[in-house]
Amino acid sequence: MPVARNHMSTELLTVDPSAAVTEVAKRMVAKDVGAVLVFDEGAICGILTERDVLRAVADGLDDATLVRDRMTANPETLDADDTTEHAAVLMIHGGFRHLPVVEQGEVVGVLSIRDLMRVVLEDSVPRGV
Repeated sequence: MPVARNHMSTELLTVDPSAAVTEVAKRMVAKDVGAVLVFDEGAICGILTERDVLRAVADGLDDATLVRDRMTANPETLDADDTTEHAAVLMIHGGFRHLPVVEQGEVVGVLSIRDLMRVVLEDSVPRGV
């Protein structure tokens, strides 16, 4: 069974909870990521996703809207050695598309629903003749 560490993204975009959502959204677009990890004093305290930004826009986003006001606090995490199947179960039951991946208490990556789809489709991709 595939494990998270072999399929997660390790290029992490991290932000402070006091950052403006508008600025973070620009960084997300520039880095082409769907989620940023929110760190306070060196520890993960939240995650801000595309959905969170979209909801903020629908509620009247302005330059004073802070990440701490729109993030999901204390997000569910996944151990780097957990299976991708376990990750899928967490995502489906939790209703989210990104999971921070931890190893020995430190965040080492993010696993997305897109990453999981690649795992599922790996065996069905045609190989050369």
